[in-house]
Amino acid sequence: MKLILDEGLPVAAAEALRRFGISATHVLDIGLGGARDAVILAEALKDNACLVTRDADFHQILAATQASGPSVIRIRIEKLNAAELAVVIANAARYLNEEVRDNAAVSVGTSHLRVRRLPLK
Repeated sequence: MKLILDEGLPVAAAEALRRFGISATHVLDIGLGGARDAVILAEALKDNACLVTRDADFHQILAATQASGPSVIRIRIEKLNAAELAVVIANAARYLNEEVRDNAAVSVGTSHLRVRRLPLK
């Protein structure tokens, strides 16, 4: 599974994920800093990657457009440093490997994990 981390997440989290053996890149690493959400989603879809974000807008775009991909994992846990964030992302990605591969909107909180298959209805 490939991950693309959105701009609101630290670059160091992508580096930590790669140390865990997970293919992860940050939007800044691929020239998408400041890009519109739709452009970032299109890049994730093209690369068959899952987008990881803190931004609710991505799930809203998926719902509004009835998109069937890409998967988006929204992290709803605040005040995590890059290393802690990487652990949360790695655990979610490994636990949800099948769901994310088959395209889903995922929300990860301190006490919940919600998965909704795409397209959202």
